[in-house]
Amino acid sequence: MSGSFASLNTALTALRFNRVALDVASNNVANAGTEGYSRRRVVGESLGASAVPARWSRLPEGLDAVGGGVGVASVDRLADGLLDARARTEHGRQEYLDVRSTVLQRVESAIGEPGTTGVAASLSAYRNSWSDLANAPTSGAARGQVLARAEALVDVVHAQAANIDNEATTQRSSLLATVSEANTVATELATANAAIAAASLDGVDQGDLADQRDRLAMRLSELTGATATARADGGLDMTLGGVSLVQGSQAGGLVVTSGVTPTGAADGSPVGLAVTSGATTTPTGAVGGKLGATVDLLDVTLPAYAAGLSAVVTTLADEVNALHSTGYDATGTTGRAFFTYTPGDAARSLSVAITSPDEVAASGLPGGVVDGSRADALAEDGDAEDGYTRLVTDFGIQVASSQRLSTTQGLLTTQVDSARQQLSGVNLDEEMVTMLSAQRAYEAAARVMSVVDSVLDTLINRTGVG
Repeated sequence: MSGSFASLNTALTALRFNRVALDVASNNVANAGTEGYSRRRVVGESLGASAVPARWSRLPEGLDAVGGGVGVASVDRLADGLLDARARTEHGRQEYLDVRSTVLQRVESAIGEPGTTGVAASLSAYRNSWSDLANAPTSGAARGQVLARAEALVDVVHAQAANIDNEATTQRSSLLATVSEANTVATELATANAAIAAASLDGVDQGDLADQRDRLAMRLSELTGATATARADGGLDMTLGGVSLVQGSQAGGLVVTSGVTPTGAADGSPVGLAVTSGATTTPTGAVGGKLGATVDLLDVTLPAYAAGLSAVVTTLADEVNALHSTGYDATGTTGRAFFTYTPGDAARSLSVAITSPDEVAASGLPGGVVDGSRADALAEDGDAEDGYTRLVTDFGIQVASSQRLSTTQGLLTTQVDSARQQLSGVNLDEEMVTMLSAQRAYEAAARVMSVVDSVLDTLINRTGVG
């Protein structure tokens, strides 16, 4: 196409194209702070001369067509599917490690070791009270101090066991909340998939829907560690533990099958998860993200520490009872068990079995002879102290390890996020350059149109005028 009128059309296409470029740049700037927004870029294409041969398609020399202007080929959403998939994986791992690290640090603070109010300090004070009684076996005050220190030790053990139980209760509630949120996000993702498929058929822009899809997929990965698979229609399918959670426009329901009741209580079994789809319920494999960390804490970490504490208490009570039962109290009567507890739940059920200071069996000699030999034996550290030291030390190693892993993973997650931001994030300086370029091109196209208008005015109104 050539000629003065064709030049008007060429200028018009330039005006339209640069208006679209300005609109896209303006939208990018407006969403610079919008979480999950991926910047857009206008791709232009040259509108060439007709490729179909015609009688007059070849014009005299110098009048050949040079093109028909510019058109909008597409408005691309700048995103990388592989990079997005990597980001979902790293964010899922980060959430797992962050939740685990946070909870373990909170439990460590509740344990209070080393410190003056923890089990170790109370156990030391209890042993020292026996040492004081060994030095003054006839002292009623020293006998009373033994009972007082024993009661204090019991209270501290109960408090630590209660802290573990309270944390487990918190994690069970967190588990139910996470499952509920995951189901909501899965349903919203299925809806977004359906909208994207419809938009693809209608030929309308899918950029905003794709942003929403990616945000939902990222959140679902953070919550559950689910993995995504791209669909031909632009949606994402999500798989959790080898089981389909979202497939196209259909979302399954994640349910807790064991371990936690609907009211948040423990049922004594390990946590079980499944995905329901219609009448079918399929157990999942291992999960990740926040949900995986919570399951691991409930099934492994917290029960292991509680069992270790009960083992320490059992060892202490058995050692003290064995020695105390072979001694003699203030009246010369053979001593009886000093502590009592329920097997299998020693930390929660530990109590002092004797109530009178006179029942404290400090003597090792029968016949009413009062000495401090048995009290001296009870004052010595036993296996319970060593066991508790190992328990706290091992837990401290877990806490430190979780912190290091979380920090290291944070570096990797930040690196991946930075790579995504470089591609998809809005750079205000770049958008400013784009707007200025479009502005100048728009002004130039408008100037071309003015010149062509002047040429046509001369041609039409002045040709042949003397």
